[in-house]
Amino acid sequence: MSARASVRTAVTGVGWAVAGPDFDPVTALAGRGMRHKDRSSRFAVRAAQRALADAGLLGAPELRGAAVVVSSNFGNLDPVCDTVTTLAASGSTDISPMRVPQLSSAVSAAWVALDHGMGGPNLTLCNGASSGLDAVAAARNLIAAGRATAALVIGVEPDSPAVARLHQETAGTRWIDGAVGLVIEPVRHALRRGVRIRAEIAGYGRAGDERSAVRAAGATAVRRRLGGEANARFGRCSGALGVVQCALAVEGLEGEAVLAVAGAGAGESDGTSVSALVLAPSPGRDT
Repeated sequence: MSARASVRTAVTGVGWAVAGPDFDPVTALAGRGMRHKDRSSRFAVRAAQRALADAGLLGAPELRGAAVVVSSNFGNLDPVCDTVTTLAASGSTDISPMRVPQLSSAVSAAWVALDHGMGGPNLTLCNGASSGLDAVAAARNLIAAGRATAALVIGVEPDSPAVARLHQETAGTRWIDGAVGLVIEPVRHALRRGVRIRAEIAGYGRAGDERSAVRAAGATAVRRRLGGEANARFGRCSGALGVVQCALAVEGLEGEAVLAVAGAGAGESDGTSVSALVLAPSPGRDT
């Protein structure tokens, strides 16, 4: 049996940073430590804090070996567009050095790792609407391969002028502005810590079409499937879609496995491949 198949992994924390009764972006994205962060990174940092707190890992020494995996397709688009505009108008002398890190698509993952002392692998996926589910699977694989003690997965997409323009050009009318985080760790670690296991990652598949992806995930017999809940609630979610789907599934498992599907021909299409992931209730004991 491969390492990937033998290590059971579970979601033990969920953190939302999306406008609502308990989160006001105007105040939450301001304050100490936010000044030189782009909007996407600010959302990611807040979602990370909430997810780690929910898992009982905020400030814990175990985070030294934990990974950060972020999924975002448009995260730093606004800083890049602003910088290009400034270069064209007045040259490089008007570019602040503090702005330069924001030009990297990996900046949000880096900020989260720095803020919480997470010294494991640091990844950013930006491969379309399926990247959120791919990020969850990547986190699971890093843990199973012994590369990380735990992982924090964040799906984040900001609402900015540049992002709005892209959505409007493809007939979009609503899109998410925020982030959601998931803490993933080995089942045996969660049991040892005595924390609630929200769901286990029971299968994952990626293929060129939906049917093949579902089959690869071992989910052909799963009856409950997430439909358009994420898009109905937040609008287009893009790179955050798969993480949002998993968060919604975890909050409403109701004793049965849930299938999440994202990618071409699966609710939010971008012409790329399809990913499928199964979350299931945990039987508890580690076997």
